[in-house]
Amino acid sequence: MTQPEITPPSSELESFLSQYSPGVRELALAARRAVLAALPGAVEMVDPPSKIVAYGYGKKYADLICSIAPYSGHVNVIFSRGVDLPDPQGVLEGSGKRARHVKIRRPEDAGSPALQELLQAALRLYRG
Repeated sequence: MTQPEITPPSSELESFLSQYSPGVRELALAARRAVLAALPGAVEMVDPPSKIVAYGYGKKYADLICSIAPYSGHVNVIFSRGVDLPDPQGVLEGSGKRARHVKIRRPEDAGSPALQELLQAALRLYRG
């Protein structure tokens, strides 16, 4: 199966990621590639005040599927409806009412089968 074409990061995204270390920037871009490959045509929304990059099929919260949140040493891929996702690999973390996240500590973590399965499940959940 061929990978979909991933658009280069926008200047807004590059500016947002410039405040993080090169290693965290690499993790964020690896997570971005995984998200955009799994969610073809998704809208990418950089939200500097919230320190996330959100992905979905519209600009409303109800259209949000996941987001990427950079930290000092890792990146979280946050699933807005994480509590509703199957997690047979046990990789989801968090204790909020709705959201759950997967920590990306190495670029190869972004390509893990567990994350890919979660992204596909989140897309199916969104589509209903």
